Amino acid sequence: MWEQLNNPNFKGREFTTFENKSGANSFYLSPEKWVNETNAIGIIVKRGNGGGTYAHRDIAFEFASWLSPEFKLYLVTEFQRLKAQEQKALEWSAKRELAKVNYRIHTDAIKENIVPTLTDEQLKYVYADEADLLNVALFGKTAAQWRKENHTLKGNIRDYATIEQLLVIANMESYNAILIEQNVQQSERLVQLNNMAKSQLRVLQQSNSRLLTEGRKDKK
Repeated sequence: MWEQLNNPNFKGREFTTFENKSGANSFYLSPEKWVNETNAIGIIVKRGNGGGTYAHRDIAFEFASWLSPEFKLYLVTEFQRLKAQEQKALEWSAKRELAKVNYRIHTDAIKENIVPTLTDEQLKYVYADEADLLNVALFGKTAAQWRKENHTLKGNIRDYATIEQLLVIANMESYNAILIEQNVQQSERLVQLNNMAKSQLRVLQQSNSRLLTEGRKDKK
């Protein structure tokens, strides 16, 4: 099967011949004969010093799994662990992208409702100010304050946020855009956004705590 998937020059007819003869007591198939007759590339036979029979890791893993149930169980467990990590990374990335999309909605609202007469250079300054409004509401500090406290780290304050915080800040960006359209002053928006952050984080943390507790009960 590995050769059929990875080797366009694999001689399937010769493989069928081997397969048909494999039930006979007199049947014997060496790695060298397998390679020569089927033009296989997944197994390599080397002679002389340092010689031996080598296989592509896909095939080697299959041999090892057949020989050792313990090794096969290790592979299954490791696969599940890596898939769980991958899922977690994808979930974090999805929340980060959601925050970026909402940020664009947020900045458009600022441009149209807060500072319609400012230059592009001034608009950039206002964007940073509004972004920091959200940072203060959620993290209790501006981006500059975070960088000063964490000067050895790369990225920005949101790159080190939890999934829950990224979800909340995405919601905050959408809500802040609504408040901006309603001409709510920044000081009042800060209070409302801070209350929103506290409320949503509390709900998310309680939800996670409940799921962890239920997970422990299931394991028992």
